Amino acid sequence: MTRVAVLGAGPAGVAAALELAEKGVEVSVFERRDAVGGNAGSFDVAGMRVDFGSHRLHPASDPKVLERIRSLLGDDLLTRPRHGRIRLMGRFIHFPLKPVDLLTRVHPRFAIGTGFDLVRQLLPFGGQATEPGDENFASVLEAGLGTTICREFYFPYARKIWGLPPEELSAIQAHKRVSSNSIAKMLKRLMPGGTGSGGANSKGIFFYPRRAYGQISEAVAEAAEAAGAQFVLGCRIEGVDVRGARPVVHTKTGDTDASVEVDHVFSTIPINALARLITPAPPDDVRVAMDSLTFRSMLLVYLALDVQQFTEYDAHYFPETEFVFSRLSEPKNYQDSGEPRGRTVLCAEIPCATDDAIWSEDAKVLGQRVADGLARAGLPLPVPPVEVHVERIPFAYPLYRQGYERHFAVLDDWVETVERVLTFGRQGLYAHDNTHHAMYMAQAAARCLQPDGRIDAAEWARERKIFETHVVED
Repeated sequence: MTRVAVLGAGPAGVAAALELAEKGVEVSVFERRDAVGGNAGSFDVAGMRVDFGSHRLHPASDPKVLERIRSLLGDDLLTRPRHGRIRLMGRFIHFPLKPVDLLTRVHPRFAIGTGFDLVRQLLPFGGQATEPGDENFASVLEAGLGTTICREFYFPYARKIWGLPPEELSAIQAHKRVSSNSIAKMLKRLMPGGTGSGGANSKGIFFYPRRAYGQISEAVAEAAEAAGAQFVLGCRIEGVDVRGARPVVHTKTGDTDASVEVDHVFSTIPINALARLITPAPPDDVRVAMDSLTFRSMLLVYLALDVQQFTEYDAHYFPETEFVFSRLSEPKNYQDSGEPRGRTVLCAEIPCATDDAIWSEDAKVLGQRVADGLARAGLPLPVPPVEVHVERIPFAYPLYRQGYERHFAVLDDWVETVERVLTFGRQGLYAHDNTHHAMYMAQAAARCLQPDGRIDAAEWARERKIFETHVVED
């Protein structure tokens, strides 16, 4: 029987475990946390199930991925309307954008500026041109969306989320993170039947599990266990030795050290973290690449309030730099259960780096920062929080600096040469991807494992090309 060690029990890890176990493969999943789901998991705050920030399952999910999730969750997979708001130039407008709301709520200066930008783009030679090789996040978006939308929304939001001027971000960031990268595409979504109108493949709806987003990973892991997969939680990976004929994974669970010999290692942990675990160690140029690929971190500040509901909106977006948080979500509005009665929880997302002073601030100080910011935004807390809880996510998003792709190529090419080790998933491929993208990668990896225990390298290369086309849905 072929034996595979899966590193990490996020969506990619649990999905790989299920697909492999159903093929008759002996699977062991090693996860640092005490629960599955990774950053797409769920946990309890003040008696309420919450997520690690705002998560949704999108209608654009690959059909096979969506079919798998539906088969496991059944009626627990709810169809929910998107009902959020963006604070733009001091005014709240609905998100996803709605024509009537735009006409009545958007700031006149924003509307006039966007109109001029559209006219300018329609004129011959009216668009902005960028020399080949000189593109960056700022130039790509400004050429497609115009000055107004970029200067008032995308650029300040980018500075807040990534901690860098938009000119220092890769053009790939624009292509991967902004699906409506032209005014024409934005207008198309607002037209009847467009993706903003609530149709079957619409941005106007999303899917969400009845018992919070982590229920997806939990259901997949439960099915994988039923098929024979083994999950080792609270486990730290100490090393991956590939000097012999078969890889040996060294782990530590509590005070217990263990080693397991396998046929293949399927890794979904950050690719540079994987490289540091491998023996023999990578050459110097790969080490430089490892250190050059960094992640943006995130503080999640949860405020439990003894009120039934804070607002009717599932999420508020705050591109303005005067607010320390970039998004505020209310999990109760995603779940639509109304439970628990008389209590709700808010989650504020604060992008940062682990060496920023704010990263180490205690819960009380962070809770007050959020409360003060909400008051300035015109959303004061109706009552003081009964509990403030903080989660610290060191690897929230890969940071696509200009030229990052050269460093990634060096590291990725080296990992590809390591026999019997496969890396995939959002962190495993340093990718800006959704849950459904990560699960698609896992299904693809399992398909590439042949009955004789070898990896079909040509098929894996074809799948990698598909991964590169993924664009984040928000």
